[in-house]
Amino acid sequence: MSSYIHTSESVTEGHPDKLCDQISDAIVDRFLEHDSSARIIAECAVSLSVVFIAARFASHVKVDFPNVARKVIRRIGYVDQEFNFRTCSILTSLKEMSDSDRKHTYAVQCESAENGIPVDDQVTVFGFACNQTPVLMPLPIWLAHRLARRLAEVRNTRVLDYLAPDGTTQVAVEYRDSRPVRIYSIAVNTSQTDRNYPSVDRLQRDVRETVIEPSFENELLKPDNNTFIFINPGGPLKLGGPSVHSGMTGRKNAIDTYGGFSRNASSALSGKDPLRIDRIGAYAARYAAKNVVAAGLAERCEIQVSYTIGLAEPVSIQVETMGTGFLPDEAIVALVKKHFQFTLCGIIQQFDLLQLPAKSKQGFYRQLAAYGHFGRPDLDLPWEKTDKTDLLVY
Repeated sequence: MSSYIHTSESVTEGHPDKLCDQISDAIVDRFLEHDSSARIIAECAVSLSVVFIAARFASHVKVDFPNVARKVIRRIGYVDQEFNFRTCSILTSLKEMSDSDRKHTYAVQCESAENGIPVDDQVTVFGFACNQTPVLMPLPIWLAHRLARRLAEVRNTRVLDYLAPDGTTQVAVEYRDSRPVRIYSIAVNTSQTDRNYPSVDRLQRDVRETVIEPSFENELLKPDNNTFIFINPGGPLKLGGPSVHSGMTGRKNAIDTYGGFSRNASSALSGKDPLRIDRIGAYAARYAAKNVVAAGLAERCEIQVSYTIGLAEPVSIQVETMGTGFLPDEAIVALVKKHFQFTLCGIIQQFDLLQLPAKSKQGFYRQLAAYGHFGRPDLDLPWEKTDKTDLLVY
């Protein structure tokens, strides 16, 4: 379609699903921070006042799972609510894997194996980029994340001290001839520590002035007089969070990726060490797609990479430019295959994925677990670099 409206949503770090993603990735960080060859898969679920963590791991590091979870919950801001870091019950189901599962010699295997290490997962991952924003992300998800981050910021800095950690945002953008032309609607829903304070009128005025207006201050496309703006249209939301609705790791794939503007794999990105191709393959695909668009080969680019258990190389790499390519898609595929790594060993080594948690004081993977894994100017992500544009010539 040449004319349409696309809507994307984001959530704050206090949303129960994002809380679970952050706990899962904080556990991954804790293992890799002290043992770069650790294997860890961690999943989390939360409801009412109960946090459940299921994990499989192989490492010489001893990790206090409940302590990691409580630190994340406290950092997010659940300190005085019905659900809080002090009194919530944390249940764990843990399985320590054997040394053969650990793949601690993966570096040696990468050097000695003719085709690298075979992958353990059967998955198709997608990477996407477009020229709608400076970070080459679709405009709706970019704006939804900006609103969600600003909503969290005004709470954390106590500009609006009555806000609770759980919040959601939504932006609808109108497209004509496949280009964004106006902001169709904006929705912000935020929880409050007191259902009766402030009034709905005060809340709506405060959110407009401190969240929406600053979020669009530097944007080329701004709300106009016909933009629909909804702020807690259903009325006050007391507390929110796990005491109101449950959460689970990996349940926000569209928010983690491209806001539904492009396809994404069904696999969760959080809670997995870098030897899981369903996580890092998505990073490699984004890296390639972003460089294709940055090099001017297309205005939009979706790269699809498929893996099969037991094989090191992808079984298929496809490129779709939605009619915006300045070269045939087949020619772009050839360039992508020539200049980008898609094997497990190649991606890990290129992005230094096993060492990043030890280099980050705030935890590397945990920071990805809220506000998206892509298009993050606040983080120095290796897959967001556009350092291969000079190579993409035909």
